[in-house]
Amino acid sequence: MTTGAPTIDFVITWVDGSDENWLRERARFLPDQGVQNMSALYRDWGILKYWFRAVEQFAPWVNQIHFVTWGHLPSWLRTDHPKLHIVRHQDYIPAEYLPTFSSHPIELNLHRIPGLSEQFVYFNDDMVLTAPIQPDDFFLDGLPRDSFVMSALTPSLVNDPFVHYLCNDMAVINTHFRKKAVLKKQFSKIFSLKYGKLLFKNLYYSGVGNFTGFHNFHMPAAYLKRTFEAVWEQEPEILAQTSSHRFRERTDVNPYVFTYWQLCSGDFVPRKPTMGKMYTIGENEALYGAVADHLYRMLCINDTIREIDFEAEKQKLTDCFERAYPNPSSFEK
Repeated sequence: MTTGAPTIDFVITWVDGSDENWLRERARFLPDQGVQNMSALYRDWGILKYWFRAVEQFAPWVNQIHFVTWGHLPSWLRTDHPKLHIVRHQDYIPAEYLPTFSSHPIELNLHRIPGLSEQFVYFNDDMVLTAPIQPDDFFLDGLPRDSFVMSALTPSLVNDPFVHYLCNDMAVINTHFRKKAVLKKQFSKIFSLKYGKLLFKNLYYSGVGNFTGFHNFHMPAAYLKRTFEAVWEQEPEILAQTSSHRFRERTDVNPYVFTYWQLCSGDFVPRKPTMGKMYTIGENEALYGAVADHLYRMLCINDTIREIDFEAEKQKLTDCFERAYPNPSSFEK
């Protein structure tokens, strides 16, 4: 870390879907139908320990880690670590939105975490560092690093709820940003050569009247707190409505709305979109080679909606991470 490097915090959200107290509380509020309640949204793959090992090994410059949890904690976690801030939902989410079993209220209110730095990187618990990474991979000149790559929403599953969230996100963006004005003002950032072949997507979609979507890379996201505050100021109704939902609903927005807002505002510095890769559990054996050989700087290990032998796949994954990260971190007891 160089002298004068920015203060950057990491935020990671985690849920232990096997916690009996959590399961009992969820059952009290669980509707009979109309809820996004797949087990894949909650189950823990057992790689959190290696997330901390990777951060300590590859990003020792991080200022603070805000560990967001319903209340359960891993038995191995050293809660008094000077860089660790345990954040329970009631510590930052307004009381009227609690309890919640949806990731959306948890994510839409991250800016309220006490002590959170202006510049922070948000990790889902399925995202992990796998090679050395520097502060300027996430922030440069006070702005998040990101890739502005336009796309179009192309649903491939009937009743896919995720597409509904993205449609709602795009409605917010098209309400507040005129595409032609954004293209003109952010021309050098939108048509940056750093995007490689993906630049052709921007050329293709630049002629479409409204924004039709953005390429989502499913990687740790660099954010400014002021972006969250700006969107809450401009769209308090839909953010409050989403935050009030105890379970995911199709009328929700998701945190991509903040990413898209930063892109359209020009609050970002272009970077190559090849820093990481997403794999889906049980669908691509290349995942294990990517972990073992540190092929990328970041990975997203996505759960699957297919029927799989969860315990067998979990053991295979944790064994792979144990071989790749055998040394305990200072975050472990």
